[in-house]
Amino acid sequence: MKADATVTFGSRGFDAGKKINGRKRHLLTDTPGLLLAVLVTPASVTDRDGARSLLPAAASRFRRLARIWADGGYTGHLTDWAAQHLGLVLDIVRRNQDVRGFQPLPRRWVVERSLAWLLRSRRLVLDYERRTDTSEAVIRWSMIALMNRRLAAQPHRCAVLPAG
Repeated sequence: MKADATVTFGSRGFDAGKKINGRKRHLLTDTPGLLLAVLVTPASVTDRDGARSLLPAAASRFRRLARIWADGGYTGHLTDWAAQHLGLVLDIVRRNQDVRGFQPLPRRWVVERSLAWLLRSRRLVLDYERRTDTSEAVIRWSMIALMNRRLAAQPHRCAVLPAG
């Protein structure tokens, strides 16, 4: 994510692959795409290093967490590390090399869709926050607002009490 001029240089970095000077948002979502955990790091931090910081706290908080689907940026020793230290199965969703053009990947689109939902909040289009913990709080706030809108949109059901 590109960072605004207000973001301090100590909390931003350069991602050479995407050629962006800013921060990375590491998200962990459940199967429907709702946010479980978030970590904001400088863009120079690799995906694997970000996951090593994010996953232990998430694994201790969500004890039923057993399998995680991730994209190709998380390949390497992270799968072995997650299995040994956290007891988690880390499945890497790879793109089929035979297919040209756009290809929706199973399970990987869930996080991409969650990012799109979060980007409906104009405040998250760029990273304006000076501190990473404030940026994480804004991401959580945006997801809470999204969940509140969904709950409010559901039809209300009146509780029927049994007679007698």
